[in-house]
Amino acid sequence: MNKNQKKPELLVPAGNMGALKAAILAGCDAVYLGGKHFGARSFAGNFSDEEMLDAISYAHLYGVRVYVTMNTLIYEEEVKNFINYVDFLYKHGVDAIIIQDIGMLDLVRQIYPDLELHASTQMHIHNEEGVKWMEELGLKRVVLARESPISLIKKIKETTNIELEIFIHGALCVSYSGQCLMSSLLNGRSGNRGTCSQCCRMPYVLKSNGKVINQDNYVLSPKDLLGLPTLEKLIDIGVNSLKIEGRMKRKEYVYVVTKLYRKAIDSYFEKGRIEIAEEEIENLKKIFNRGFTKGFLNGEDSIDWIHEKRPNHMGIPIGKVVKVDRNLVTITLTHPLHQEDGIRILGNKEDIGLTLNKIYKNKKLVNGAKKGEVVSFYVKGSAEVGSMVLLTTDIEQIKCIEQELQQEKRKVAIDGYFLCKEGKLALTVCDGVNQVSEESAFLPERAKKSSTLKERIVTQIKKTGNTIFYFSTLKCDIEGDLFVSIQALNELRRNALQKLERKRIYKIPYRREEYNREVPTFHEEQGVVFYIHSQANVKDVKAEYIVDDLHLYKQLINKCKVYLRLPRVNEEIPTLDCNLLVTELGSLYKYRNAYTDFSFHVVNSYSVAFLHAMGARRVTLSYELNDYQIENMISAYKKRYGAMPNLEYIVSSKPEVMVLKYNLLRDNKEGILLDIQKHEYKVEKKGNFTIIYHFDSIEKENPEKYFDLGITKIRYHL
Repeated sequence: MNKNQKKPELLVPAGNMGALKAAILAGCDAVYLGGKHFGARSFAGNFSDEEMLDAISYAHLYGVRVYVTMNTLIYEEEVKNFINYVDFLYKHGVDAIIIQDIGMLDLVRQIYPDLELHASTQMHIHNEEGVKWMEELGLKRVVLARESPISLIKKIKETTNIELEIFIHGALCVSYSGQCLMSSLLNGRSGNRGTCSQCCRMPYVLKSNGKVINQDNYVLSPKDLLGLPTLEKLIDIGVNSLKIEGRMKRKEYVYVVTKLYRKAIDSYFEKGRIEIAEEEIENLKKIFNRGFTKGFLNGEDSIDWIHEKRPNHMGIPIGKVVKVDRNLVTITLTHPLHQEDGIRILGNKEDIGLTLNKIYKNKKLVNGAKKGEVVSFYVKGSAEVGSMVLLTTDIEQIKCIEQELQQEKRKVAIDGYFLCKEGKLALTVCDGVNQVSEESAFLPERAKKSSTLKERIVTQIKKTGNTIFYFSTLKCDIEGDLFVSIQALNELRRNALQKLERKRIYKIPYRREEYNREVPTFHEEQGVVFYIHSQANVKDVKAEYIVDDLHLYKQLINKCKVYLRLPRVNEEIPTLDCNLLVTELGSLYKYRNAYTDFSFHVVNSYSVAFLHAMGARRVTLSYELNDYQIENMISAYKKRYGAMPNLEYIVSSKPEVMVLKYNLLRDNKEGILLDIQKHEYKVEKKGNFTIIYHFDSIEKENPEKYFDLGITKIRYHL
């Protein structure tokens, strides 16, 4: 490690005010949180406008930065409210906005050129080209896809100057973030709109060639990411921000995880190595875990990335069932147990979860028991001898955390200069950035009887009490033989510290400009596009065709108008001389005159305008638009830009609902995924990635009506 290496920011989630305070008191450098709208975790507590202002003030008092998540897709009718909320946050001191929607990114960066913007992981930025584009657009930071390996992160860090943010702990999406449509198409709850129904945590049967190939059912449910094994490498690379997932987690979880990673980072900088005790890992497991994985950061085998047995909190093992007498279960403890602890007994068919209101030892009620002791308790359900028992809530751990939070141990170091001489009493304090001075109206005078002892004066000034400050250094210049009022000393110190507090609650200078985006004019005829997989599908040479195979492209290029569709994941973008349909930002950055696919998630006119202005010759709209929204978007585009967009819309297909780096099929090329309702999802391996298709076809009635709305091309997937 370079001795001059700067500590990375520890960025922590806050779903409510309690979690925010827990994160700050545990030692975070920044928090990310959401308002009541436009954030990718709609089911977190989130912050009202009043709570948001309190959160920003509280965080800034401790020198903690605040980033607000506005990382969902924004429909045309929502843009005004979206901008109003950005304006509100900007005026009240938010440090940065996290954005997914490419149109809103362009709009906000033009209107508020001094407001810091971060590209959300929902933008699916996973290659050097995508990062470079964000840098050119003036963004401060990119949150890379969780699937990015350390080798790629290192390369990007060496070739760009933009800040990089990397997830190091918490829940993982099985699909690339921003690229999952399963919840939206299956349940009408869009992951791109903050309402994901977590289809990945449901049970499935996986078949290939008619045979079941999974032993356990939760084949799409990832373990939780544990970044401790790769922390040193990420720090050495120079990653700017290390991010913990969990805006829907309770404050105790936020506190434990933040405290652990704070200690890990600090120990590496102090000792050159990360020192974490086994007890601290156990505390981490008790607060929440689905089993842990190093993720794809260090190239872990993707099979070890999934916890196929269960999708929920696993806690820690505390023993096995040794006896069952009707509903009375007996276990021999391998870990202490307390009344009010939460446990789960694992079963072959179903688990039994309960809070221990009563514990028996030798047929007597007890408050708890030690490791090695035998205890009994009643359950609702049928437990079996030999079943594993897990501790899922340790009530003593929760009580201990609550006590630590109430103590509010985090303090801000300040330096002080105190002057006490005849006729003048003053105090200057500085936190390293801000400096304030305060002078007392009380004028010290020569003592007529007894003087105030210097030691008493210094002790009184040092009493920072229940403020957030403590004196790291205090230089005192005190004349002898003076009488000084203790009340005046207290008032002087209190006023000086209050001044410093007010100065720490900073606001970013506000500047607002006009939005302006020039777009090209298109004169393309309306028509049909077919997405095909073989030459036999070519029926009409007047139509256009999309293929995803370069060999097939070369066969067809002299017969019809054909486009090669690039994969949705391109860590290394190929160099090609083709008509291209691109699927992600990095590829469009490299090939500015390509067409863009549905995976750009275009749902508003600002996104269309931005992509056209950047060179995209045609833009495919999102599956997540209805007819009214399409009409509204095109109307707004024509009115604002005085031009017609060149748009494509998919009217017939079985949509790709997930794209996975996880090798779901193992040694098979194709398969079928069956959910609990017996829906069949086609699964296909493409290169190093796995694609899952929707079980149902989307077939738009009267597809020619989209021409009347202003769509240029309608697409059929054959």
